[in-house]
Amino acid sequence: MLKRLKIIEHRHTGRIRQHEHTSYIGLGVILLLAVLPLIVYTANAEGERPGPAAGSVGISGTMPGKAPTTAATIKIPTDQQSFTTSPITISGTCPETTLVELFKNDIFAGSTPCNDTGTYSLQIDLLNGQNKIVAKVYDALNQAGPDSNIVNIYYNASPAQSSGITSLSFTSTQMLLSTNAVFRGSFPGQELNVPIDILGGTPPYAVNIQWGDSTNSVISRNDNTEFNAPHTYAKAGTFQVNLQASDSTGRVAFLTFAVIINGQVSTDSGSTVSTTTVNQLLVLWPLYAAAVAVVISFWLGEQREKRVLRTRNIMLHS
Repeated sequence: MLKRLKIIEHRHTGRIRQHEHTSYIGLGVILLLAVLPLIVYTANAEGERPGPAAGSVGISGTMPGKAPTTAATIKIPTDQQSFTTSPITISGTCPETTLVELFKNDIFAGSTPCNDTGTYSLQIDLLNGQNKIVAKVYDALNQAGPDSNIVNIYYNASPAQSSGITSLSFTSTQMLLSTNAVFRGSFPGQELNVPIDILGGTPPYAVNIQWGDSTNSVISRNDNTEFNAPHTYAKAGTFQVNLQASDSTGRVAFLTFAVIINGQVSTDSGSTVSTTTVNQLLVLWPLYAAAVAVVISFWLGEQREKRVLRTRNIMLHS
């Protein structure tokens, strides 16, 4: 029995007997078929890997790169153009993957991501009189690029009637909304507080906020002191937030800006990999590796024995 486990010579010719060695092609197919379900099982376990444990601290970072070197442009409206209605649309070009922020007389007027075609479009409210409009671009690390061309436009007044830039002394004849320029770095599941200022108008006020994720909030205010509007986003992404406020006299103000939510939700309620699954993987992969090693070892041994027999045959017939 033990003799048949070896490769032996034919007693008359000295050649290796046919079909008395292992079929390694068949073994290779078997090993391949065995590893496929093992890979799938491992991938499913990886998908169930738990997030950070309670009380743990996750650290991530991005190496700062070069700040944007290309400025946005303002194509519409044109310089010295006059308007009798507000809001108006500002549009132009911008470097891709940047965030475009618009300012009127150095007051934040709104923000929007630059789209894939390298353009942007955003509606903004105007100040009475002259409005100096400029667009600024920022990358993902909030690094500023060059300022755009400056466009001077006028609201409810012709250029000849205007005298300088409108100040921040608002009266009840006009109402505007203001907030911080950019909201970035928050994560899903974390509450975001947006500070909102109502400038001018006559109280009480009603503020409608469309958060960009198919939800909205309606907030009533009896004065125009700054207040926080809280919201929690369920997933990561860039959301366009639209604010609209009205006062007791029917005046309306608008503001649109972008909110950037990064990362993914990490909760203790997420699925976890069971101890049984981990133990099974710790056993199955070494067993599979051992089976592959055994097959390779037998193949190498057989190749060596064949070479030895061929050498012996040559010596016997020489």
